[in-house]
Amino acid sequence: MLIANTGCAQDSASQPKINIEIHVDGKVITEVIVPGITVQAGIEQAGITVGNLDKIEPPTFSTINGPTQIKITRVREEFEVEENTIPFERQTTRNESLPEGQTMLIQPGVNGVEQITYRKLYEDEVEISRTLFKSEILKEPKPEIVMVGVQTPFTAISISGRLVYLTAGNAWLMENTTGDRRPIITSGDLDGRIFSLSPEGNWLLFTRQPTKEADNEPINSLWMINLSAPDPEPIYLRVDNIIHFANWVPGRGLTISYSTVEPRSTPPGWQANNDLQVMTVNETGGIIEKTEIIGTNSGGIYGWWGAFFEWSPDGEQLAYARPDSVGLVNLDSGEFQSLMELIPLQTRSDWAWVPGIGWSKDSSLIYATSHAPSAGLTSDETSPFFDLIAINLIEGLPITLVPQAGMFSYPAPSPRLPKRQYVVAYLQAVFPEQSETSRYRLLVMDRDGSNQQQIFPPEGQPGLDPQTVLWQPNNESEETWIAVIYQGNLWLVNPHTRQAQQITGDGSIVRLDWK
Repeated sequence: MLIANTGCAQDSASQPKINIEIHVDGKVITEVIVPGITVQAGIEQAGITVGNLDKIEPPTFSTINGPTQIKITRVREEFEVEENTIPFERQTTRNESLPEGQTMLIQPGVNGVEQITYRKLYEDEVEISRTLFKSEILKEPKPEIVMVGVQTPFTAISISGRLVYLTAGNAWLMENTTGDRRPIITSGDLDGRIFSLSPEGNWLLFTRQPTKEADNEPINSLWMINLSAPDPEPIYLRVDNIIHFANWVPGRGLTISYSTVEPRSTPPGWQANNDLQVMTVNETGGIIEKTEIIGTNSGGIYGWWGAFFEWSPDGEQLAYARPDSVGLVNLDSGEFQSLMELIPLQTRSDWAWVPGIGWSKDSSLIYATSHAPSAGLTSDETSPFFDLIAINLIEGLPITLVPQAGMFSYPAPSPRLPKRQYVVAYLQAVFPEQSETSRYRLLVMDRDGSNQQQIFPPEGQPGLDPQTVLWQPNNESEETWIAVIYQGNLWLVNPHTRQAQQITGDGSIVRLDWK
């Protein structure tokens, strides 16, 4: 046993040794190793720590069988962040509401900010490369928008009431004639969600989008302005996040009703509360009284989209429209009382269809759009057919007036006309089976659905985009007008003679109201 152990010790002692030199950190480290180990093992034996980016020559997996020089190049990375200014663009828009040659700044330009990150590599503290790692827009630039007045080639028409219109985020007013125009709000931040005149035409209710971009900013805010004041200023009503509904309550002065949503980061950008609030304010916006008629609720099928409401002309009843029904709101209990169940439309997208509704001027009928089933389809929810119907509030039964009118027929009953009862204006889809994307024609009919007549636009011309048209208010003459937006311009159409008069030509109008 002693002889065997002595032999092993002699073999280990007699094993050959070799020297390696490790060049690192400006020094040369000599280490004695046994042949056959790897470069990595030799470095570890020397007690040298190697970083993940360091370069080693020869490669760490190489076997050392003789005297060897190993070079370790220290490599480190460094990230450099720069912020660069993105200059804003300058844009001009033509506007016939301004005198020719006059300019108005409607949106000041704001520079954007871009953050650029570079990756720098150093070898033994000498920079060898600087490459783009990533770029990110921290703040989008906002263009400077200047409105330039141009001469209007269109003849002015006498009108009753006040006609307001929204163009380039600003509110303008026409009064007496269509040539008598003045700006009401020129901040450029009206989003068009709400744009409604009070019944007497003295106040405008509207929504504005936030001026700052922040995670906690509301979608928009609700405001009003006195159109009869000499130098009116917008008044914030301390209400935010209005998408589908806010309007004046007829016959109750400065009383406003509205429904709210909760902002969401996912499409469509909100979750509807399907509530109904009624608020009375004074002329400075101070709250006199606030009542919740309907609390937050699910809103039925596709209720995340939201409900629409419409007051009767006498202010005594409130109709609602949801993706699954049309009916009345019980103003005492806050309950939805359905008058017509709807087949919810399966849009296969991030929006839901809600029918347009309109009251007859005597508050006895509700006109609406219904979703009709289609034979041969596996699901009625995908049916392409939509009918224009009327609901008699005494009998309570919906009656079909116009089959296949289209999903955006938006019935608009007229005021009582001289020498006749009211009629109903509505939109008819050019392609009823593709009414979601179809353009529309403007028609009028008697209140029972008879005597349907197409009045605008003329045959052969492109159709209208979906909208609710507006009747001229307080009209005692035989000549009455319907206001429509056609290709971004205001047109007035006589429903009796079919005369159509273009009023604006800059193609920038998105909302109207006329009281």
